[in-house]
Amino acid sequence: MLAAGQKDPGALLTIGELSQELGVAQHILRYWESRFPQLRPMQRAGNCRYYLSADVDLARRIHRLLNQEGYTVRGVQKLLRERNEPEAQPAVQLAEVPRPAPHSPFDAPAERDDQPAGVDVFRLIALRNRLADALEA
Repeated sequence: MLAAGQKDPGALLTIGELSQELGVAQHILRYWESRFPQLRPMQRAGNCRYYLSADVDLARRIHRLLNQEGYTVRGVQKLLRERNEPEAQPAVQLAEVPRPAPHSPFDAPAERDDQPAGVDVFRLIALRNRLADALEA
């Protein structure tokens, strides 16, 4: 039986509860979310964050690596990428998708069921990749 005020080990934690457990400020956890794409808590109404047990374990690991083992943020990012943490690598390597030959703006857009007419998916992919590279720098 749990003591008063304690949660079941598998229960969701709020950002305040995780912050208190790790001994770091809430803004640090939000910063980690911006730097580690693997750390993605659920967000409900009012932007309240709820951390699943996997997110809590990852936050504990990040905290340990940064504050006890002396890694830098960039070092932890590299370590997590190398160890293939969940969501560290996209399921499809979009950089490998070949870009189609450029076409005239007067050409009729290809009609496909999975994309709206007039959307240049490859341009969006390139933009997303540039943004991701800028965030890693």
